[in-house]
Amino acid sequence: MAAPIELHSLTRSYGDRRGVIDLNLEVNEGEIFGFLGPNGAGKSTTIRVLMGLLRPTSGMARIEGLDCWSDAPRVKAKVGFLPGDLHLYEGLTGAAFLDFFAGFRPDSTRRRRELVERLELDLTQRVKAMSKGNRQKLAIVQALMYGAPVLLLDEPSSGLDPLAAETFLTLLREERDAGRTVFFSSHILPEVEHIADRVGIIRDGRLVTVDTMEHLRSLRERPMQIVLSEPVDLRDLEQLSGVRVRSVEDGGKRVTLSVRGPLAPIFGELARMPIADFTYGPPDLESLFMQYYTDAGPKPEGVTA
Repeated sequence: MAAPIELHSLTRSYGDRRGVIDLNLEVNEGEIFGFLGPNGAGKSTTIRVLMGLLRPTSGMARIEGLDCWSDAPRVKAKVGFLPGDLHLYEGLTGAAFLDFFAGFRPDSTRRRRELVERLELDLTQRVKAMSKGNRQKLAIVQALMYGAPVLLLDEPSSGLDPLAAETFLTLLREERDAGRTVFFSSHILPEVEHIADRVGIIRDGRLVTVDTMEHLRSLRERPMQIVLSEPVDLRDLEQLSGVRVRSVEDGGKRVTLSVRGPLAPIFGELARMPIADFTYGPPDLESLFMQYYTDAGPKPEGVTA
C-alpha cells in the first residue's frame, strides 16, 4: 500500500525566488510528522503542493496514492486542511461558517460538537468579532470535524493561548491514535518535541534531515557554564568528543559549553582547571535544531539527511 503522504523529487520554483527543491519524503499511517524550518524555508509551499493549490515544477506529490495536482478534487476529499495564511468569511457566525464547509462533504455532528466544547469556542459570534485565537480554533474545528484520514496543518497553534494549545496537542494525539496521519508545520520547537513522532527539517527549500524524535532527544546537548578564577587554555577541552564551546567571556574566565555523551572525560578535564563556579543545565533540544537552521556548528553525529 502507498504511504498516506509521498513526495518524490518534488521541486516547486517561483522563477527567481526559491520554493522547494528535490524533496523526497514518506509519512506513515498513524504518525504525527513535524515539518520544521524558519520562515521562508518552504514549509507552506510544500503543504500547498500537497493540497493541489500549487503545481509542482517537477517531481511528484501523492496523498493516499493520488496525485495531488491531477487528482486534486479526490485528494481534498481525504484531507483536513488548515492553511497558514488564515482568511475566514468574516460576515458569518462560527456556526454558519462550519455549516458552510460541512455542505461540501459530510462531517460528524457529534465530533464537531465535541471539538467546539473542548476548545471552548463560542459559535454565536461573527468571525469578524472573534479574537485571533478564536479564529484559529474555528479553523482547527473545520479541519478536524470530518474525520479525514490525512491532516495537513500549517502553523496550527498560531495565536492559541497555552491552555488551548495543550488541548489542541491532545486532539492531535487522539487523531494519531485513531490511525490518522498528521503532517504539520511549525517553528515552535517545544511543541514539536512534545507531539511529533518524526520530524523533517527544511532549510532554504531543501530537506536537511528526517529523524525520529526519540533519536533526536538522544543527541540533544546540555548547556554547561564554568566560571574560572583565572583564564586557561581550552584546547584540550575542545578536542573532547561531544564538547562544543559556545562562548568565552569576562576575559576568558566565563566559559559556556554545550555537551553531550559520556561525562567522565569532561569532568576529568575540568578537574584540572581552577573552577570557581559551575552550572549544568537541562537538555537543550533547540541547540540541536539550530545547527540545521544555520551554517554555524558541526552537524550532530548519527543524524543523516
